[in-house]
Amino acid sequence: MIDSSSLPRCGWCGTDALYVQYHDEEWGVPVHDDRQLFEMLILEGAQAGLSWSTILHKREGYRRAFHNFDVARVAAMTPDECERLRLDPSIIRNRLKIQSAVTNARAFQEVQHEAGTFSTYLWDFVGGSPILNSFESLSDIPAQTDLSQRISKDLKRRGFKFVGPTIVYAYLQAVGLVNDHLKSCFLYSNGRF
Repeated sequence: MIDSSSLPRCGWCGTDALYVQYHDEEWGVPVHDDRQLFEMLILEGAQAGLSWSTILHKREGYRRAFHNFDVARVAAMTPDECERLRLDPSIIRNRLKIQSAVTNARAFQEVQHEAGTFSTYLWDFVGGSPILNSFESLSDIPAQTDLSQRISKDLKRRGFKFVGPTIVYAYLQAVGLVNDHLKSCFLYSNGRF
């Protein structure tokens, strides 16, 4: 049995068990399921101005508060429901971020109606295949790219909130449209992508 603690990883995940598990099992893995894509879109938007670790540790609270990221249920949330969530310490209680989840759910549904699935819409930006970058260090990884700027612009045009190009780039990394595992990371070329 391999001691997974000795495997070389991207330095950003540190030693926190939840963070390491997220790095090892989720980050950069191509996602095609619309519920998962919606979840990560909401979580990445909630991260704005905060650390990903903060959001990751509140993820279960978000799942409870936002109906396990059922798009239709979130789209139907009322202003009163959103206001009650401002009292819920298991999520980030920022009014604009809470309201953006509902706004984004409605815009997400519009994209699904237009494209068949949100996955189809999103993956069309990369021709259906992940972009594999070859970065040596964390400082080499950009905060945003032409791709994230293009997607951000289109999402904003469609009414999405908290989808600036930096948030969108983090989203693309998280859901595997972009593989930014460092070349030294054991996941860089393990055949999973």
